[in-house]
Amino acid sequence: MGRSAAIVAGALSLLMLMHLALASMPAFREIGVRRMLTDGTWHPAPDASGSFTLVPAVAGTLAIAALAITIALPLGVLAALGATFLAHGAIGRAMDVVMYVLAGIPSVVLGLWGLTTVVPIVGRLRVPGTSVLAAGITLSIMVVPTIYVASTIALRSVPRPILDAARAMGLSRWATIRSAVLPLARPGLAVGAVLALARALGETMAVVMVAGNVAAIPRSLFDPARTLTAAIALEMAYATGTHRAMLYTCGVLLMVVSAVLILLTRRLMPEPVHA
Repeated sequence: MGRSAAIVAGALSLLMLMHLALASMPAFREIGVRRMLTDGTWHPAPDASGSFTLVPAVAGTLAIAALAITIALPLGVLAALGATFLAHGAIGRAMDVVMYVLAGIPSVVLGLWGLTTVVPIVGRLRVPGTSVLAAGITLSIMVVPTIYVASTIALRSVPRPILDAARAMGLSRWATIRSAVLPLARPGLAVGAVLALARALGETMAVVMVAGNVAAIPRSLFDPARTLTAAIALEMAYATGTHRAMLYTCGVLLMVVSAVLILLTRRLMPEPVHA
């Protein structure tokens, strides 16, 4: 049963990638990779007469995702350390519940929170508020549970005899965590970071609501930006011809990046640790 499900899932993914690739072919024929990288702006048209650079969307996607991971990674790992080694009993279980509930909140709700809370705060620092910074903060809240769950699994998989041996040597709790736990859990922590990055790159609704959706390369954290997913969500309803093919190209790019991250996750997957 498990093998059959894996085959079906793999076949569906392959069919989806093939559909995206075929639908994007007109863009590669009429626009070409060089124009996708060198056209000055994003002003699409139904034919090749428009301007079709993908650079601003790629830059916005990477900037927002990188900022989100930079904020979320220490928060998620520290929360996992607290739940595993500091909080015991009901407190630890409560932290698990909070993270699971946070993971289940719809992205549009977090986007609404970002629009009504984060954007005004950022706007006090520099207008307009909708920016890479606001999107990164909002997105970091979304991916913290992913990092927390993966980190908790990695930390709890450290064999008990190793912890007992560290204590027998007279190491303090933090010295044990630093010298024994984190080195063994590092591959699992890296898996959590990669999975969180994959989710950050693919998020749409929350980013659409708080990023500003300006198709220009952001020069600072306070500049508005547009991501690849936002371009697809905002423009696919009315896009035709070459414009539509370019949006499919954005989808192909996201699928390829996701596949690379999945392969990286498999490479980073920790081997079972034996005491």
